[in-house]
Amino acid sequence: MIRVCLVEDQTLVRQGIQTLLDLVDDIDVVAEAKDGEEALRIIPQIKPDVVLLDMYLPKRNGLEVLRELKQSQSLPPTLILTTFDEDKFVIGGLKAGARGYLLKDVSLDQLTGAIRILASGGTLVHPTITQRLLQNLDRIQCDFPSMDTPDPLTGRETEILRLVARGYNNREISDALEIAEGTVKNYISSILSKMGVRDRTRAVLKALESGYL
Repeated sequence: MIRVCLVEDQTLVRQGIQTLLDLVDDIDVVAEAKDGEEALRIIPQIKPDVVLLDMYLPKRNGLEVLRELKQSQSLPPTLILTTFDEDKFVIGGLKAGARGYLLKDVSLDQLTGAIRILASGGTLVHPTITQRLLQNLDRIQCDFPSMDTPDPLTGRETEILRLVARGYNNREISDALEIAEGTVKNYISSILSKMGVRDRTRAVLKALESGYL
């Protein structure tokens, strides 16, 4: 059972998400928070497997919640749920420690799939949001260092990174490129190493900033 904490200030949205997740056998909403201060109090106590976090919260916004939980080493795998009004807010959340993000208009299958990915140690980059980042990159302020690697990405690595940016998991990349899933994992490890990042989400963000995508 995947234990979820839902942080959302809008009562109808919060209740709606919980009602939908209650229909899923392997996911249990064990805690809710309606503002950032409540989230900072509840999450370290409950220690959920996954946090669903709205970024626009009263008292403490989502970015502050992420930073404080990360600083106290009590940040669970966190999925940002956003209406995506502010691109830089989403990027800031990912840099502060979130493991992925989704738009609030996703389907139940997309949401539960994302929760399972984060619970298993993965990260998620929503294709729709990635496309918006690409379209608005010139006006988004990022502070990733410019990529300066003596060993740039190969053509195959760049191809795989583009599929990662579209939200493909390792199995889907394996099927699309007709290569073994283990080979995909090796390529992903190489990409992360060359780009100096820890996970797929940050690899995509850094690639956007550096002009790889």
